[in-house]
Amino acid sequence: MEEEKRKCLYCGEPIIGRVDKKFCCDSCRNSYNYEKTHKQVNVIRRINGILARNHNILVELNPKGKGFASHQQLKEKGFDFKFFTSTYTTKAGAVYHYVYDQGYVPKESDKNTYLLVRNADL
Repeated sequence: MEEEKRKCLYCGEPIIGRVDKKFCCDSCRNSYNYEKTHKQVNVIRRINGILARNHNILVELNPKGKGFASHQQLKEKGFDFKFFTSTYTTKAGAVYHYVYDQGYVPKESDKNTYLLVRNADL
């Protein structure tokens, strides 16, 4: 019975050497692993960039640790409400969204205005 030829996972060339070898050379192994992880790394980079921008906007609008900002102000500066790092629900049911140490919650009396807070414990 003829032994089946193993092929490189990256370029498809025949593999010579150990039976557990998956690539024909280091270059193919590096290229394969780079392509495999590159998409994941870019997603993480993009999300971290959005979180950093959101954090910077909150810091800029909330220099004293407690303040107010309108929905329009946040949107004009590029704030993305879909991205935050955590939430905190009070006993009264108010849900604070946090971007690291900077939080925001809609005011009860005006849902287009947000109370901005900084969590000093972080």
